Amino acid sequence: MSIFSYQFPFMDGHEGDFSALNGNVLLIVNTASQCSYSRQFSELQQMYENYREQGLEILAFPCNQFNDKEPGSSAEVAEYCRNQFQISFPILEKVEVVGQSAHPVFRYLIKEAPFQGYDLDTKEGKWMDTFVKEKYPELYQGDGIKWNFTKFLIDRNGDVHGRYETTVAPLEMESVIQNLLKKS
Repeated sequence: MSIFSYQFPFMDGHEGDFSALNGNVLLIVNTASQCSYSRQFSELQQMYENYREQGLEILAFPCNQFNDKEPGSSAEVAEYCRNQFQISFPILEKVEVVGQSAHPVFRYLIKEAPFQGYDLDTKEGKWMDTFVKEKYPELYQGDGIKWNFTKFLIDRNGDVHGRYETTVAPLEMESVIQNLLKKS
């Protein structure tokens, strides 16, 4: 099974089909516009502009499960992101990404790319590791998503190529994305 077996929710209520994106490299991100990591929207937009013509699609799934950093409606979130960050890639319906109500796409992504930990060689990785362990120990356990801006990279065949935790900036993934885009 690949990502192309799943659907995703648009804000207007209709379902998108991942199979329509077959042949593209996908970057799937759980986002929160009020999170300090929302600064990553700028890099995501930059990558979208630089690589969309080569087959990169970015899909943002707003989520309010981590410290209430996405409190508005889906429409409010989309408007804010477009105005504040000039986002042009799709911002989808708000979803849950952890727990019993997690969207099926995220259950699949977590299964295919389990949590490998934060990069403890970086200051930010150490901080995030300690923060989640101490403040949200229930989130730290298991393979689930730990925080906003967890990123999943999908190759052109629909296979999960990698998972990048909150502390990995989108531009740090650029060479991997470039290599996946070169493969047909």
